[in-house]
Amino acid sequence: MNRIAILSASLCLALTFSTSAFAQYSAPPNSGDQFKDTSLLKPPAGARVAIIEFEDLECPACAHAFPVVHQAVEHYHLPFLRHDFPLKMHIWSHDAAVIARYIQDKINPKEAEDYRGAVFANQQSIASKEDLQSFTRHFFQTHGQEMPFVIDPTGQFTREVDADYALGVRLGLSHTPSIFVVTPHHWTQVTNVDYLYQTIDTALAENPASAVRIHHTTARK
Repeated sequence: MNRIAILSASLCLALTFSTSAFAQYSAPPNSGDQFKDTSLLKPPAGARVAIIEFEDLECPACAHAFPVVHQAVEHYHLPFLRHDFPLKMHIWSHDAAVIARYIQDKINPKEAEDYRGAVFANQQSIASKEDLQSFTRHFFQTHGQEMPFVIDPTGQFTREVDADYALGVRLGLSHTPSIFVVTPHHWTQVTNVDYLYQTIDTALAENPASAVRIHHTTARK
């Protein structure tokens, strides 16, 4: 890993763990960093609880959070809303997010998740855009796919990643991962994934299924 990659990884970890050190065992609703516009921190219609995450594929703390978040999603069967937020200081994270979007759209969502997980698992061996291209080419080959010469000829996937980044800017993000447990009534930022399950349990207890059904039935009248 070159000096720039080491520095960017260190900054990403420092930004994240500086907030993790102050995490509470069960954070109160609407708590966490100071944000600009939290109106987007809502679950899909009809959902009691959901997880929203802004991630950067070059961020070591995101790599640490990735399996924990996905295990929680599977365990609780929750909606998961991911947004790419490639930090400007990172060399290849934007390109990796574009590639993941290509795989999701042109191959299938599961392989896109596998790609993200593989990138996270191999971060330390990817120090440049050239390294990312070699890694991605090998990923395609081992998954029985042919890597296209141009991943994003129309710019569709770049626009999708940039739109996600713009959402993060609108929210006022300062670091990755930024993970939120959201309900129809409030949100909680999870600054330490060790407390993700407890935060979800609290949110589910505060938002019983019957209350959500009553709310939506009333809204339709």
